[in-house]
Amino acid sequence: MKDFLQNKIFNIISEAADEQNQECYVIGGFVRDIFLNRPSKDIDVVVVGSGIELAKRVAAKLGKKANLSVFKNFGTAQVKLNDLEVEFVGARRESYQRDSRNPIVEDGTLEDDQNRRDFTINALALCLNKDRFGELVDPFGGIEDLKNFVLRTPLNPDITFSDDPLRMMRGIRFSSQLGFFLESNTFDAIARNKERIEIISKERIAEELNKIILSRKPSIGFILLEKTGLLELIFPELLALKGAETKDGVGHKDNFYHTLAVLDGLCEHTDNLWLRWAALLHDIGKPRSKRFDARMGWTFHNHNFVGEKMLPEIFKRMKLPTNEKLKYVQKLVTLHMRPIVLSEEEVTDSAIRRLLFDAGDDIDDLMMLCEADITSKNPDKVKRFRSNFQLVRKKLKEIEEKDKVRNFQPPISGQEIMETFNLPACATVGEIKMRIKDAILDGIIPNEYEAAKKYMSEVAKELGVNG
Repeated sequence: MKDFLQNKIFNIISEAADEQNQECYVIGGFVRDIFLNRPSKDIDVVVVGSGIELAKRVAAKLGKKANLSVFKNFGTAQVKLNDLEVEFVGARRESYQRDSRNPIVEDGTLEDDQNRRDFTINALALCLNKDRFGELVDPFGGIEDLKNFVLRTPLNPDITFSDDPLRMMRGIRFSSQLGFFLESNTFDAIARNKERIEIISKERIAEELNKIILSRKPSIGFILLEKTGLLELIFPELLALKGAETKDGVGHKDNFYHTLAVLDGLCEHTDNLWLRWAALLHDIGKPRSKRFDARMGWTFHNHNFVGEKMLPEIFKRMKLPTNEKLKYVQKLVTLHMRPIVLSEEEVTDSAIRRLLFDAGDDIDDLMMLCEADITSKNPDKVKRFRSNFQLVRKKLKEIEEKDKVRNFQPPISGQEIMETFNLPACATVGEIKMRIKDAILDGIIPNEYEAAKKYMSEVAKELGVNG
């Protein structure tokens, strides 16, 4: 194992630990990722004794290039060296009270520390002391579980998850990130202990959801959340999409699995977290807008607008940012039907101008979302839609180059309208400005000042306003 510990930081930690006669191990995700050939820059070091004292000695050896942070209340310290972060903590044993995931902590042995880990693959430890440098300590068969792509708790999973329910979310996140399977007893224990998630803060849950969404195949995580019963507790609006209903022989697709297919498809092209959230939420308004019409079958009229109005409450409850991130997701949810409608109809310059104006700089993200939204099992239909989308993209480029309407503001300001016609701020000013904007978007006049000024006079005359 010495080959995996080539970075000089480990030799310095080894020297410092031996000088202080402390047992010292690198443990957890860094060790796991060595065996998975995944890059990892966050290093956790567990010390039998004071982690803070060892961190101080290591920082002193590294000199000015290292940055030391001590967190006395938590008994931990961090040493930063360039892009590496090494976290030092004393080995500990933990006990929990029913109403909190914050443990009562006591000093412990390496065995105690490994017992408290969430999964066997995260309980692997490599000794850093000189006489045992690189020796693997694997009391729970974590290496075997790595080989078999299995997630299993070191101890009784009911106790592991009841003590710290966030571990349930972490297990599902690891499934999504690593492509591992939850071992059956571990899976069943999550289902049995799902109600315990209620003691976890919304912020920590959102953090895990973000990591699931950013994983290589998020659908794995969301399907596990649904099957274990956690989804109903943390994100009921998403669960409401589940199910395909049939009436009078007419059915509709399962919008839950459709949504996950859209999300997975989008993930092949972007790492943008909030664009991925938009994919997850693009049809969130469908359950509330679903109707059955004897003539038309199942309809979801205006589900995009319904979804847009649902988002502020969802973001607020889930402690997601209610700033420009929310506005961005709302915009994409609102507009996600527009390019699809355009691709089914004759693409007019006016419609393209309006789409460019409404989407602004997010037009490329919107098009990416809409193309991922094509999940039909009919290959001819998919081919036709993709071909039509290429036409829409071509027109978008042409119109933008010609008319420059992305994020444009009408050439005539409200202030100029008021001064020209001696008007106070009023509805008439707003109407003149809107008519100028619409005339540009509809191609009646070019996006130029003189043309807009002339048109302003015509509109004012029509409205009975005298300059």
